[in-house]
Amino acid sequence: MPLLGSIIRKAYELRQFPIDIRAADPVKEQEKVLKKLLAKAQNTAFGEYYDFGIMADHPDFVTLFRSRVPVHDYNAMFTNWWYRSLQGEPYVTWPGKVKYFALTSGTSEASSKHIPVTPDMLRAIHRAGVRQLVTTTKYGFPDEFYEKEILMIGGSTHLQYNGTYYQGDLSGITAKNIPFWFQHFYKPGRLISREQEWSVKLNEIVRSAKNWDIGIVVGVPAWVQIMMEKIIAHHKVQSIHDIWPNLSAYVHSGVSFDPYVRSFEKLLGRQILYNESYLASEGYIAYQQPGNLNCMEMILNNGIFYEFIPYNSTNFDGEGDLKPNPETLTIAQVEPDKEYALLLSTCAGAWRYLIGDTIKFISTKRSEIVLTGRTKQFISLCGEHVSQDNINCAIRLLQDEYNVKISEFTITGICYGNLFAHKWYLGTDDPLDPVCAANKLDEYLKVLNDDYRVERIEAIKNVSAEVLPLHVFHDWMKLRGKEGGAHKFPRVLKNGQREHWETHVNTFKLRYNP
Repeated sequence: MPLLGSIIRKAYELRQFPIDIRAADPVKEQEKVLKKLLAKAQNTAFGEYYDFGIMADHPDFVTLFRSRVPVHDYNAMFTNWWYRSLQGEPYVTWPGKVKYFALTSGTSEASSKHIPVTPDMLRAIHRAGVRQLVTTTKYGFPDEFYEKEILMIGGSTHLQYNGTYYQGDLSGITAKNIPFWFQHFYKPGRLISREQEWSVKLNEIVRSAKNWDIGIVVGVPAWVQIMMEKIIAHHKVQSIHDIWPNLSAYVHSGVSFDPYVRSFEKLLGRQILYNESYLASEGYIAYQQPGNLNCMEMILNNGIFYEFIPYNSTNFDGEGDLKPNPETLTIAQVEPDKEYALLLSTCAGAWRYLIGDTIKFISTKRSEIVLTGRTKQFISLCGEHVSQDNINCAIRLLQDEYNVKISEFTITGICYGNLFAHKWYLGTDDPLDPVCAANKLDEYLKVLNDDYRVERIEAIKNVSAEVLPLHVFHDWMKLRGKEGGAHKFPRVLKNGQREHWETHVNTFKLRYNP
């Protein structure tokens, strides 16, 4: 019924102004957020320890907060505070008892982290999701678009109960708590969403796909691509639009979409809108606005107070770990084209918390950012400082030059005599010569990164590449219990992670090339 679409669209348009993402004055909006956070958390154990009650009434509460409360990484926050919430104690870092914990290890660490998810944070995430839906009115979609279903590829909504709390992927927690009015539009639906095994869930989605009228797909590119490929193969069609003719938008998050564009275009019957969002386990940080090319606008008025640590050797060591007493900046102090690590203070009880992501401002006036990587997802054996952004760009250039799809990839540093070498692993089912690929990636990085170019002469004595079937990457993720959902393959392998991966690759080669 077009009438329903017209009503929904008009409701979005009428609601747009009061819930707009844009802050008229970013500094004042952030001050309001922090003041509310301090006031609400003043009676928690954390708030009492740091005198939030006094702080919230101080005329210069922002400076006082930043001087009194130390910067926390996960270990500091968990060891000193969050473990108490995990044991069922209420009012530790946020009012009430924490019912949900999001499990995450990012792409850098092996052990899982428990990130608290409070009712206030769930409301903030839902509010940001509605804001993002509102922006679709600016793209000129027809009224019928607002009647279509939204397929969200995430973690299981069947959460593990541990006596005092539930734990699972944030995507599973948020899907379990979707507003009642959204349930009509949400796919794959409650039954399939509860499935814990990715392979079983995927098969159910593939079988059910023809019964849905999907307008928007949301999810991590690698797993969405796998899903679309299987749907096309199972139903013996040419493109995903043969199954979902009204598919008009794909919302991606968590990793750079550039390396996946070529693969996605081959699965589509026509062009669709690509829209980026930045939803971390700690909160909804930013999303792409109409007219923004390859950047997102930060959400500055939705329960998160941001600080920024210049991502340099003064503040971080060679392994990407935070040094004592780092320099921190507010939204008023950041500059364009400089890389920062994010600190969050949130309505889930994170305080000056280092989430491990790095960003760069495209425009400080409009608070537009790009996600550049992880504090530990870089390679610098001898000062080459190759960032995740450099890695993504080099892969995109290789795909374009050789007309191949490289859906997964990673790089690692190894010893080479008394010096060093880089080794790339490229996941593709297209023919690709590893020697040519290595030479090209080397050439690209020399152009993209001056430090790399210098060290390539002096200390990095070899660059090699190994081309592997794509399933080798997926199999490794499955072995680590990180198949499907919001899990992402690490772009840089270090230490034990590298050893585990190399063992996996060698096992594969022995099995198929005895």
